[in-house]
Amino acid sequence: MPLFRRCYRLDKYRRVRGPFWKHANIHTGEHIGTHIDAPIHWISGRDSHDVADIPLPRLIGPAVVLDFSAEAAADTDFLLEVEHIKKWESENGPLPEGGWVLYRTGWDVYAQDQEKFLNFDDNGSHTPGVSAECAQWLSETGIAGVGVETVGIDAGNAGALDPVFPMHYYLMGADKYGITSLQNLAQLPTRGAMIIVAPLPIVGGSGSPTRVLAIVPRDS
Repeated sequence: MPLFRRCYRLDKYRRVRGPFWKHANIHTGEHIGTHIDAPIHWISGRDSHDVADIPLPRLIGPAVVLDFSAEAAADTDFLLEVEHIKKWESENGPLPEGGWVLYRTGWDVYAQDQEKFLNFDDNGSHTPGVSAECAQWLSETGIAGVGVETVGIDAGNAGALDPVFPMHYYLMGADKYGITSLQNLAQLPTRGAMIIVAPLPIVGGSGSPTRVLAIVPRDS
């Protein structure tokens, strides 16, 4: 099951024609469309892994889906708190060791509408995310990383939190990873899926457009 957006915006796309083949050169940003954030993307992880040397076990693993789409629909500035996750764990079991937490907010329905996706007004961007306390708590667990449906792993108003952009700060600093702009999380079971994260192995890269695929049990 594809969990990635299919329409990356390419800053430059140039065709080169040959007698027998088709070939194109592309120029694009690392953090475009569905993409992965490697630890060196943030100052707190600057001495850690780039995209090319992310250990393979961090790119393939079990995934759980934390569904807070109802809360995000009621409050576009909704922040996930530690107490929310602990309540979820009491009902669904622990977060997967070495696996991925996929945070469902329902935001993927706006993926093709830039205005709604970013949700800007005079006070900034209003998209759901994770509180600073919860970001730190997640960074201290055994997960590989966190995936979200929004444009970034932090809330739209995360610049007002302390530290600013705490998901980036704590996760990257703990050698964990982020995936953004995911799709189709509503089709995954709460637990039981495996995901495959397939970025371009950019040497020195802080991130990469990424295909994310889910393997789902037949009875899900």
